[in-house]
Amino acid sequence: MVHKAFREILGETATQAGSENAPGRFRFDFPSSGAVSEGVLNDVEARVNSLLLENLLVSAEEMSQAEVISVGDWAKELCGGTHVSRSGELGIVKLLGESSIGAGVRRVEALVGADAYSFLSREHILINSLLEIIKATRPEELPERISALLARLKEAEKEIGSIRTAKALSDSAALVKNAENIGQFKLISADMGKGLSGDDLRTVALDLRNRLKGAVVALLSSGDEKVTLVVATDETARSAGAKAGALVKIASGILGGGGGGKDDFAQGGGSDFGKIDEALKAIKAALSSI
Repeated sequence: MVHKAFREILGETATQAGSENAPGRFRFDFPSSGAVSEGVLNDVEARVNSLLLENLLVSAEEMSQAEVISVGDWAKELCGGTHVSRSGELGIVKLLGESSIGAGVRRVEALVGADAYSFLSREHILINSLLEIIKATRPEELPERISALLARLKEAEKEIGSIRTAKALSDSAALVKNAENIGQFKLISADMGKGLSGDDLRTVALDLRNRLKGAVVALLSSGDEKVTLVVATDETARSAGAKAGALVKIASGILGGGGGGKDDFAQGGGSDFGKIDEALKAIKAALSSI
């Protein structure tokens, strides 16, 4: 029935390219040049469920390959067996979504019967929970309300980032004072704590780079999932052999990640939070070896 509905909507090219039927679920593969839209999936689902409600007779007879199984006068198919005598016995069908399984082949996965009902019941409970959290009265309000909340959250995060950057810049005098003399380089290396983005670190690093001759600035900040690292070098330091991209690669490798960039500025990082001090020491060692 799903096969027939897809052919009605997408055309005769939507021929079955594989399938699986199991208790409570099934999948259907068919050729397609691109992703199937949500609208098409909704139309197919509505078409099939409307015919399930009609409780069409399913006639099955042992026949030759030239003959077929039929669902009313609507769908006919050669089949190795059938499971119901009328379409209404299937209950409901819920398409979960579609995905690519290879070049030009899409897969639709779905639930049927009691499993489909259980899924819809869980969805209903989830929607009611969201309505209560968002303080909305109708499900139709959820997309707009959630979009508005996300926009406000994004703006708040932007403001918090600006405050963190401003604080880091205000503390820059102390960082300059604590710069280390590594041969002909002035190294400023610091763990800036949590919450600074790559852009925030870049702003601070470039500001610090301009305050010393021969400056190499290496700054780190921890996020929820990874450590972000930036390195900036001034012209004097670069002439002496300090390359930001090379230094970032060394430290990012220790942090369990990667990165790179140009000689004057580079960014990287990794997910090993326990090796922040080791990464900064590696930058110092690399400068010492030049």
